[in-house]
Amino acid sequence: MDTHKHSGERLRAYLQEKGIRYATFAAMLGVDPQNVNNWFSRGVPANKHRDVCKQLGLSFEWLLDGTLPKEASWGGASTTTVGASAQAEITGSVEEWSDDTPLDDDTVALPFLKEVELAAGSGLTAVERSSNKQLRFGKYSLKKEGVQAEHAVAVTVRGNSMEPVLPDGATVAVNTIDKTITDGKTYAINHAGQLRVKLLYRLPGGGLRIRSYNRDEHPDEEYTPAQVQEQEISVIGRVFWGAMFF
Repeated sequence: MDTHKHSGERLRAYLQEKGIRYATFAAMLGVDPQNVNNWFSRGVPANKHRDVCKQLGLSFEWLLDGTLPKEASWGGASTTTVGASAQAEITGSVEEWSDDTPLDDDTVALPFLKEVELAAGSGLTAVERSSNKQLRFGKYSLKKEGVQAEHAVAVTVRGNSMEPVLPDGATVAVNTIDKTITDGKTYAINHAGQLRVKLLYRLPGGGLRIRSYNRDEHPDEEYTPAQVQEQEISVIGRVFWGAMFF
């Protein structure tokens, strides 16, 4: 199925459902109404996904492939929370801090995961917790998501494979207790020492599908149970929060 084309059909259906005139919506985005009409048949262009979702309060997942829920919460101008499961509330900006920075009573420190080279020049890496890079996170937000602080870690997204939802440099928080795969949800995985953030799907017989949002450049990867073992693919945990700066 051409999910890009269907994004335009979903957009048109949503505007009709909410009684929003096409010309009004075009004005909200600062584009020509004819452009919006073109999207209905050709699909919403990748560089407009974020604007469309933010203006309408939609989730990227629903616009791109119809994954429910349809709507999502959005943060303020400095930090945008993303994803259907990303409902954490931030009263200020996300901060990285060092060991000598005191914590507020209502915040905790989440350690970042990182790739560490096993031997100089070998190209082999392992995923470890950083000893000095951490993320402040509100205790209330963790409680609201049902996540215990000792089981939460932070990960920095690298590369363009998860654009436009999670661009290069975005930060996600991961619940390391929640490793059970729910189709279409976002997870941090350890792929033979490579730290990756991906959408996961179960396949019949115990196989695994790894999906990126940017499927034009990063097509689906499918693995049999044997290949999952051979390539040392393991789930670190489910992403429950994400943020990006722009």
